[in-house]
Amino acid sequence: MRPIDEQVVLVTGTTGGLGRALAERLAALGATVVMHGRHGGRLERACEQIRAAVPGAVLHPAVADLSCLAEVNGLADRVLAERPALHALVNNAGVGFGSDSSRRETSTDGIELRLAVNHVAGALLIRRLLPLLQASAPSRIVQVASLGQAPIDLADPQLERGYDGWQAYAQSKLAQVMLTRDLAGELDPETVTINALHPATFMDTGMVCEGGIAPQSSVGEGLEATLRLLADPGLDGVSGRFFDGTREARPHHTADDPAARARVRELTDDLLRRAA
Repeated sequence: MRPIDEQVVLVTGTTGGLGRALAERLAALGATVVMHGRHGGRLERACEQIRAAVPGAVLHPAVADLSCLAEVNGLADRVLAERPALHALVNNAGVGFGSDSSRRETSTDGIELRLAVNHVAGALLIRRLLPLLQASAPSRIVQVASLGQAPIDLADPQLERGYDGWQAYAQSKLAQVMLTRDLAGELDPETVTINALHPATFMDTGMVCEGGIAPQSSVGEGLEATLRLLADPGLDGVSGRFFDGTREARPHHTADDPAARARVRELTDDLLRRAA
């Protein structure tokens, strides 16, 4: 792998929680960090805090609402225009269970919100940025997923009947892992690797607190597990894996079902046509 202080890394969702901590650690290690956030003011504050903690930090803020596919495309356009190289993409931004898990929300494009932000936006970023990642090889993609996984009911993939936020979250996270398995089978692992992980259980983040859940682990635990997938030379050429923290683990069994993955990929492609 390329030394971390020679890398350009895009991390989504860096205004708080795991993404914020990861951006600061990467900056401290000398990486150039493209910091994504949804709100410009919050993103600028996060950048200022990191610059204060890490003198000389090289940060490039990029604002985009990942619930809008046009803005996801705009984020990709900006990275492609401004960065001659990209060595890692961390799809970290996400929507949790919500304070009211019975309330169904949709994205700007009419997609169920958790599916849109947690999976579809990341899939679009990968699709748009993959040529740059390949040209900057060796490169890595990290999907921040979860042990909370559930298969998508393709008869009602967006949960228009009997909505439940926990189910919506869990199926979006399994979709991330399924995409990871799929792409790993297509990509040359000597060029680009892609892996997914459950960073830690119920970290002390705003997402967890919003859901009324008592934290069970720290952001620091999740940070170390996520950073390992980016910076451990021992993971060169390792692709398509799912990790629980730092240990390789088995995801939901449907992640290893090629027919199920093909159906979810078809659904994803159909949703992504809205961004065309």
